Amino acid sequence: MKFISWNVNGLRACKEKGFLDFFKEIDADIFCVQETKLQEGQIELELPAYHQYWNYAEKKGYSGTAIFTKEKPLSVSYGIGIPEHDTEGRVITLEYPDFYFVTCYTPNSQTELKRLTYRMKWEDDFLAYLKNLEKAKPVILCGDLNVAHKEIDLKNPKNNRKNAGFTDEEREKFSTLLSNGFIDTFRYFYPDTEGIYSWWSYRFRAREKNAGWRIDYFLTSEALKERLSDAKILTTIMGSDHCPIELDIQ
Repeated sequence: MKFISWNVNGLRACKEKGFLDFFKEIDADIFCVQETKLQEGQIELELPAYHQYWNYAEKKGYSGTAIFTKEKPLSVSYGIGIPEHDTEGRVITLEYPDFYFVTCYTPNSQTELKRLTYRMKWEDDFLAYLKNLEKAKPVILCGDLNVAHKEIDLKNPKNNRKNAGFTDEEREKFSTLLSNGFIDTFRYFYPDTEGIYSWWSYRFRAREKNAGWRIDYFLTSEALKERLSDAKILTTIMGSDHCPIELDIQ
């Protein structure tokens, strides 16, 4: 099975930059997008082989997630069941016979870390949500998790030490996630690979210089380790300030 996740940073804009061409060419079993930045009825996607599931933020033009899947899930849920966290369209969960599939757009801690305290609460509550799912069956999690875990995961770690996405607090929460039985699939296959990123600022010709961050992930429960085939970061695909990422499992 092939899974794709992509922060499109505005799906309407990405659609004008070749989104559908990539979608058809990659032919994923499940294709997830984050930061759709739209409301219901603002886009029409003709994807005849796919079931579509959307979670919109209450705030217009902000956040939002969607999943397009060939196989209809047993059940679908939106959010994590906590009203404080569930107004921004950040999480969709699909249930299949032998796993849960979750896409997530993690809250950004923002400039001057003004949302870091909220982010820490989110991290704790989201981990509890995942572990509760895991009581029933293994979990596959994907999305823009808004953290570069280790220094190897961004171009300029020293300059970004106290910036959103690379604070000690955020990195520690990611370590906690992994220590609770989740696998960072890209690092599972490529533990020492440098210079592979999934997001580049639109400023300072960052993508041209490959001054990026790896903040988009596929994580899986340890129980799925034997089924993992490959994890890829599709750095040549344009259309957003993020590139798509891929997970292949048996």
